[in-house]
Formats: sequence, C-alpha cells, structure tokens
Amino acid sequence: MPVLVQLGDGFGPEPVYPAGPEGDIDRTADDEGWIVDELYGSASEFVKDICDSLPTSGVGGTSRSQWLAESGDLDSSGEAMLLAGVPKLYPKWTSALKEAVSGDYERWFGDGTYVVSTKAPSDDQIAEGEGLPIPPGTYQASGWMEDCYWERTSEGGEIIDNQLATSALSITVTIAPSDGQFTSERCAVWKPVK
Repeated sequence: MPVLVQLGDGFGPEPVYPAGPEGDIDRTADDEGWIVDELYGSASEFVKDICDSLPTSGVGGTSRSQWLAESGDLDSSGEAMLLAGVPKLYPKWTSALKEAVSGDYERWFGDGTYVVSTKAPSDDQIAEGEGLPIPPGTYQASGWMEDCYWERTSEGGEIIDNQLATSALSITVTIAPSDGQFTSERCAVWKPVK
C-alpha cells in the first residue's frame, strides 16, 4: 500500500511507493486510474491474493485458466492489474493468465449436469452454475473414485449410456455432438483427452 506523506506546499499528500515490483504496480495502478476492490489496499495486494489462490483452484473442477476467466476477477480493472502484476510478481502463472484473457483455455468439469454444446458459457450461466455447456469430445476422470456415476442422455432425456463404477482409478467417456446432456456424480474432475 502506498505511504502518504505531506508535501511542504500544502496541496495534499503525495503517495510514496515502496521500491520494487509491488511499488511499480501500485504506482501504475494509480497513474492509470485502475480501481482496486475495497477488499484490497493496493493493486499488488489484489494480484498477490489471486495468484495465491491459483495453485488450488483446480480442486473445484476447473483449470487454473478457467477459474481466472470465470471468477469475475478479470472484470473492471482486474484484467489490467493482473496483466501488469502477474509477470512481475508471479511469472509462473503468466501463461494461465494469458489463456484466461484470450478465452482460449482448457475447461474441466466436476460433478453436475451439463448441456452438450460447443458454445462457451454465458456470464449468467457461470453466475447461476446451472445449464453450463460441455463440448462434445472425449474426457477422462482420473484418481481414486468410489461409486462414480456418469450418464449421457439425449435431448429428450433418454439414457444413451451410463455407468456406476464402484471403484475406479480412471474412466474415459466420449460425449457425442448429438447428446443432450452429460451428468457426473461422485467422480473425479473430467479433463479433455488430447
């Protein structure tokens, strides 16, 4: 956070920024008029918090880039602050940020029911968490799974294929373009097979 000092001319305090990348980012944020969320004291604190959250963001069924793109943290001045701060403070997350900003990132899927569609999710779908699309393709869930149930259905709701795996380490499913929905319960995260 910038330190305020009183100038001798009486026109008000002039911010003083600490030396280093944090100070550079905070100075740039002030110069550019970027708005920092009230939860944070500075742009560098915002960048730090977001990057500290990235290592575990895949736990909820999303890739790191997907989490960034769908979290709302790129809204308002967030994108500019992250683009300025991540390469300087947390360079290992730069590629995840660039993918999120471009919209070209790998999407992962946790438990839930998804509509089979090639369209990207809308902001309303992301906010509600319902009716999210899953593109056709082959997906694999890996890790220890007990009582993992998955189901592919037609647009009319008829079951096309399903399985209950009482114990599994890896399951692969191919979702066809003609499928209506895909449902997963108690399974690991589904990731596209390349």
